Amino acid sequence: MSQVTSSYTYSDAIYGFHHPITIPYENSIQELAQYLLIKHDLPIYAKEALEINLKEFIEDRTKEYFQRTTHELINKARNHEINVDDIIKDWEKVMREEMVEFGEKKCASDEELFAIAYHKLVHSPALETMLQLEHMYSKTVREKTEEKNASIKKLSEKQSQEMNQAVDKLEKGMTESKINDLVAKHYETHSLLQGRLTSELDTIKEAQRREYREWIMQMVEQNQAISSLPAPRSEPTPQILQTALGLYSNDLSGLVLMTDNKIGSRLTQEFQEMCQRSTEFHFPHIDDQLNHISNEVQQYLKKNGGETNRNANSELLQPGDFYMTKHSNLAQVHVIFHIVSDDSLRGSDINSRHPVVLGLRHILKTACSNDVTSLTIPLLLQYDMTEDMTISWCEKRAELVFKCVKGFMIEMASWGGSDLKNLQFMLPQGISHAVFASLTEMLPRIFKESNPKILK
Repeated sequence: MSQVTSSYTYSDAIYGFHHPITIPYENSIQELAQYLLIKHDLPIYAKEALEINLKEFIEDRTKEYFQRTTHELINKARNHEINVDDIIKDWEKVMREEMVEFGEKKCASDEELFAIAYHKLVHSPALETMLQLEHMYSKTVREKTEEKNASIKKLSEKQSQEMNQAVDKLEKGMTESKINDLVAKHYETHSLLQGRLTSELDTIKEAQRREYREWIMQMVEQNQAISSLPAPRSEPTPQILQTALGLYSNDLSGLVLMTDNKIGSRLTQEFQEMCQRSTEFHFPHIDDQLNHISNEVQQYLKKNGGETNRNANSELLQPGDFYMTKHSNLAQVHVIFHIVSDDSLRGSDINSRHPVVLGLRHILKTACSNDVTSLTIPLLLQYDMTEDMTISWCEKRAELVFKCVKGFMIEMASWGGSDLKNLQFMLPQGISHAVFASLTEMLPRIFKESNPKILK
């Protein structure tokens, strides 16, 4: 279908501008109004009138467009000017692009073939053998990681001792210039050791990943269910079993993780270290995922900096923004939703319109659209208990999150996609028994349990 461009004109006693709009217009009128408000420096009170005028303008132009298009088609049909063969070709193209059964048969990619092979094998008697192999690989990575950390710690202690001795000699021939040279030398030595050990560990992980994926494909090709691999000292936990069985399924597990506005910052360092304790066999390593996300955000901000009212040269996100990472080597979770928060969440006056609360809504919608049927949410939107988090504060915050999430779940009926079968709320460590009991009592009161009636 062709499109036309109409020039929208806005004017009053003070302000006036022209803006081209493509008809039919398929985007949000509210977002367009906000964009025009910012671009032309209009007062905030003009937004309501602007939205009404835009809506009327677009509706009128759209009606004119379809009337004109319809008349043109009718006249062409009457005059036998329509080429039936072209129409058939257009329909054939649409059917081929939109319908799977009519689409062109393409060869599966290596990732798709591996996913099919893994899913087939993980639901076979070979499951125990697969997990044993993963356990052996994980044990090797853990040992190498411990060796790496021990070497870095030893070097840091040695450098700290050298620095203390240099400072003690500051009045005995040691100068500030020599101390600065020593600092630079220590930094360079530390960076070289860190880089070398990290590179060695990454090499081991890549070798494990390649061997594991080749072994999976060979097992499927040979249709084997048993392998003569040595048994590990400890069996895989039920949580790891659950992660493996649900990896390529329609029942994925997700976790909401609070973070700051810098992708891959020190705040997420502990999470990244946890991901790096074992090899990721199915998805890119966590560092690669975060780098890719950071690059995508940079490109988006440069392209849409004006419309989003953000600094195009900044890679910082705003509260309520979130990004996702995928994992196969974490217990009971396949997807992490990293949501950006700020210090305002420590206050007691946030409401349902807070950006982070609205971000939870978008996370629930994304989960439903991507087969995430189990989701864990930090109930208080905090991980650490502080003196300001009184019983009253905790009850107020929990009630807000409970009610908002309940409302979001009611909306899910119109969103489509998968149902959220399991919703878990996580509380900070160190929470008192009194607060825990109060929040536990609040849960069934807000999420009312159904009482079935038994008909005789």
